[in-house]
This record gives sequence, structure tokens and C-alpha cells, in this order.
Amino acid sequence: MIKAVFFDVDGTLVSHVRKEVCPSARAAIKKLREQGIKCVMCTGRHILEIDELPARDIEFDAYITLVGQLSLDKDRKPFAAYPFPDEEAARFVKLFDEMRYPMQLVEEEGMYINFINKRVEEVQAEISTSLPPLGSYTGNKFYQVVCYVDPAEEAEIGALLEGCYVTRWNKRAIDILPGGGGKALGMEEYLRREGIERQEIMAFGDGENDADMLAFAGIGVAMGNAADKAKAAADYVTEHIDNDGLAKALEHFGLI
Repeated sequence: MIKAVFFDVDGTLVSHVRKEVCPSARAAIKKLREQGIKCVMCTGRHILEIDELPARDIEFDAYITLVGQLSLDKDRKPFAAYPFPDEEAARFVKLFDEMRYPMQLVEEEGMYINFINKRVEEVQAEISTSLPPLGSYTGNKFYQVVCYVDPAEEAEIGALLEGCYVTRWNKRAIDILPGGGGKALGMEEYLRREGIERQEIMAFGDGENDADMLAFAGIGVAMGNAADKAKAAADYVTEHIDNDGLAKALEHFGLI
């Protein structure tokens, strides 16, 4: 029996073509919660970014953010946090200060970028999100580094990435996390907290950073618009986000 369902946001809940959450997906989440099934957001986003998106008014039982590095309860209070260790953090602060590439450092209370160029503007527009504020390193712990690099540039900084969890979410941007990170890490924390087993959960995703989440869940569902890596990790591939894929998968498995 499924006791909890985990949802990615971009490309899974939020369509950046239609600029909305599909009405059938909204109705499906409401039906799940009415049945007592926990609904958990599981995203690479900061919670402040969620407030800019059409999913901001959907009520969830928990929020696993920053690709699993910072997990929040239904009241948005942290219950699990995995910042960069000091030695790893220092490597990225140095690159941030060198300003070779646009980079965001993501802290618990917010995020900031070293500089903005056309690439950053285009990538942020593609994900329906405003530009991050410019800033200097605050000295605080950070949980995620967003680096706006293409694959060739990623290879140039390859030595810095050793021991880290790196996932590409755009052809011109990657997320960098501490080693051992990923959405499944936050999911494990939530399951321990709630006393739920892996076999009792379902997860929906579409991006490369959803692959570990889909593989971890008892039932992993990739959207029809998903990246090949996500589809390969899933147990089931549903239809495109814009063709009611989320609701159709829940109907297929008899949850709604």
C-alpha cells in the first residue's frame, strides 16, 4: 500500500510551456491527501523559489529542497540538513570569488550569485524564475552550488568536482552537492521520521537529478517528457506533463 508520494516540481508539477500546474495534477494531489496519503515536494529548488512558481499554493506534508540537502516539515521548519563540509566549501568559495563562471551559493535563508550574464538570464527565464541577487560569500554554511556551465566548461573544473554529487538540470547549468547527496538522501530522512518503508512510496520526476529518487522509491514514475536517465531509472513511464501524465499514472496504479 502506498503511504507517501514524492513530487519533483519543474517539468513534473510545473509546466514551463503552459506556465501552470496541470489542473488534473492539482486535483490528484488533493485526492491523495484526502485519502491520508502523504504528499511531499522533492525538488532542486530553494523554498523561496517555490514561492515564485504556480505550485506555491499547493499544500504539501513536507518539502525536500536543494536536491535533498535541506528538508522542511509542513510548516517549512528544517528537520534534516546537509551543508558542504568546510574543506569542500572552501574550494567553491575560491571559484566563486574568481568569477570565471556564474555561480550561485545556496544557503538555508537564501541564495546569491557572483555575476550575471546572458546565459544566466536565459536559463532563469527557461525555468520561470527571477534572477538571483548579486552577493559576496557571507561565511555561512551553504548546501548547493549552482554553476552555469556547459559540458565542456564542466570538464574544465572537473578536479573541483571530485567527491561531489553533480547533476545537470539544463544544458548550461549544473547543481553541485556534497558527496553522498541527492534527493534519495532527503527521502530517507523523511521515511525514518514518518515510519514509512521504501516499498510504500511512489515518486514522480523528469530530470537527471530525479534518477536516484525514482530508483529509490517502491514505484518510480518518469514523466513522458523526462530525460533518458530518469526514464531508465523508473519503473513506469507515464505521458507528457502537458497531457495529464501525473494524474494518468496515479489512475494507472489505482491511487485515485
